[in-house]
Amino acid sequence: MSRSKLAGAAALLAGAAGGFVYYGRKVEPDAIDVNRLWLRLPRLDPAFEGYRLVQISDIHTGPYMGADRLNRIVDLVNEQQPNLIAITGDFVTDHEPYDEGALVAALRRFSAPDGVIAVLGNHDHRAGAEKIRVLLAESGVTDLSNQVHTLKRGDATLHLCGVDDVLARCDRLDEVVRALPADGGAILLAHEPDFADLAAQTGRFDLQLSGHSHGGQINLPVLVRVVLPPYGRKYTRGLHWVEGMILYVNRGVGMLSLPLRFRARPEITVFLLAPETTGDSLPPDAVVRL
Repeated sequence: MSRSKLAGAAALLAGAAGGFVYYGRKVEPDAIDVNRLWLRLPRLDPAFEGYRLVQISDIHTGPYMGADRLNRIVDLVNEQQPNLIAITGDFVTDHEPYDEGALVAALRRFSAPDGVIAVLGNHDHRAGAEKIRVLLAESGVTDLSNQVHTLKRGDATLHLCGVDDVLARCDRLDEVVRALPADGGAILLAHEPDFADLAAQTGRFDLQLSGHSHGGQINLPVLVRVVLPPYGRKYTRGLHWVEGMILYVNRGVGMLSLPLRFRARPEITVFLLAPETTGDSLPPDAVVRL
């Protein structure tokens, strides 16, 4: 190949690389998907039919998640008119500075009648779990780490459960199961999605909500397996059926390491819950069946 052709090829490659970086840095991180799913939960009481649960994950407050971007996410979540908001960990990034006041102010703006629930992620633990718990308390967010919180509609119950971070070895599933009443639907928050293999073995949870993997964040064949974190490599995004339990893996809204997203747009997930007894009245293309 001639020198001029080599120079032309190099220029094309440099342009493609520049375009990729611009798109991954400036375009896709702000192209937030709002995904809506009807889920049939076998033990959900009919009193909770149509219950609207909104999930976000992996905020990673810091240089790439400033106040403006985070407040836009809060606005989008509130526009979904949720009954409940669930955040599945990694509020911060362990090695990056963040504005505590901006995080608290944004979290306080979430609006849902049944409040905001959360568990911590691995970055929260490495950044200082107790400090993050204090910020959540100041924000009015209920920390469900190794806890059970029960919602009531008359005599009907829906149990919201959480495990603390698996990578930090702080998960206590046995304690959660012991505290969980025998009857009523149960939803588990666990930052790491691959924990579903263990959670499903209990036979007690209808749905697990997770994050952690960022949906791969940069989905190129040569990179995807490199960037996927431990306990986030088997179930990386979206819906899965794990031994009779539904698992949903949210792609998160923030970034870490390389501050790029490619084929892994940030995600807000809106779940509309229904009991199995609902019949065929729900949109058939939006219903998940166990």
